[in-house]
Amino acid sequence: MKVLVIGGGGREHALVWKLAQSARVDKVYCAPGNPGIARISKAECVDLKLSEDFAEARQWARQNGIGLTVVGPEAPLVNGIVDAFEADGLRVFGPSRAASQMEGSKIFCKDFMLEAGIPTGAARYFTESEPALAYLKTLQPPYVIKAFGLAAGKGAVVAPSFKEAEDAVRDNLDRAIFGEASQRILIEEFLHGEEASMLAFSDGETVLPMSSAQDHKPIGEGDQGPNTGGMGAYSPAPVVTPSLEKEIFETVLKRAVDGLRARGIPYKGILYAGLMIGPNGEPRVVEFNCRFGDPETQPLLMRLETDLVDVMEAVVEGRLHEIELKWKADPAVCVVMASGGYPGDYEKGKSIEGLDDVAEDDSAVVFHAGTTADGDQIVTSGGRVLGVTASAPKLEDAIARAYEMCGKIRFEGAYLRTDIGRKALDREEA
Repeated sequence: MKVLVIGGGGREHALVWKLAQSARVDKVYCAPGNPGIARISKAECVDLKLSEDFAEARQWARQNGIGLTVVGPEAPLVNGIVDAFEADGLRVFGPSRAASQMEGSKIFCKDFMLEAGIPTGAARYFTESEPALAYLKTLQPPYVIKAFGLAAGKGAVVAPSFKEAEDAVRDNLDRAIFGEASQRILIEEFLHGEEASMLAFSDGETVLPMSSAQDHKPIGEGDQGPNTGGMGAYSPAPVVTPSLEKEIFETVLKRAVDGLRARGIPYKGILYAGLMIGPNGEPRVVEFNCRFGDPETQPLLMRLETDLVDVMEAVVEGRLHEIELKWKADPAVCVVMASGGYPGDYEKGKSIEGLDDVAEDDSAVVFHAGTTADGDQIVTSGGRVLGVTASAPKLEDAIARAYEMCGKIRFEGAYLRTDIGRKALDREEA
């Protein structure tokens, strides 16, 4: 089988890496891919333009006999790539345009959660800054302000002061820093607790949850500073106990898929629930995403034993009930190496040294996220540059191995958090 993966970041590198392990796969194409993906023996990067109707990608998939297309990023999903491919009779993994509103529209998602009885924080939405600021004055800090639409992972602001919250409101509604996504904002209740991620496969009927994971959104040590796309992750997350995992499945994941189906929107693909686990162990949903998380994908796929192609085909064909997911017991951790200045302004084109000094195997991989080739040299091209991922029988050993790998890689301005996985170790010690 030939598989096409859409996207070019760390999530897509992990997807190609996992799909290429399947004995059923002869070739994995990735559009546009990245230099790390190009190193995989079964993989090839291709340049495809994702136009409004995805015509070039659809034609290319037909002409090259692609048996399955896997869509990584949220933007093409929200823009209807699955609908377009299916209209051509092409097999594609991912939710439809209507289902992708769960990520593409914060307001649709919040209204849906409240209607479906999914535990979440209170919220109101605004289109003008003055009423929004008046509402903010009735709340206590910290304040949560979210852009209405997609903003490349930067649309959510947790502001510790009223001044910072006011700036976030005006950045969106008065200055439209995220364009159309800034036309409306949500002001949400701040949820206290510990973050966790629960992802599931769904074919519209059956919901098959994955193992738990925990992301690290803030840029700074100890979860300080502005939010990023994610500075690291590990799986499993001990904050999600077996009983809590069952509760999340029933009240969040299954309730979401059932509620969407009742609205005439079958949800097929990955459903990602970003959660806050409260002080008393109560789960509440911060956000839903319509695709694999990044960097949660990297440790999750390193632990997945089941053939990913088998799972994805079962989703596409509506027979997910036939699949049993099997996971390696060894925990895995991903440490993100980022460009200096991220998530603000940062420079690109910095030469990356030491990649060939890292010994990679099935339990240690440097996933490329924001890299490009400049002749024979690999250079930085994004805020999050690499996702250095390792697994081991003990979490502390997986963490140590990932940081040892990071220590061999160098580029000007490289930044990483040194406390990825610390919360899990603290729980183990407790």
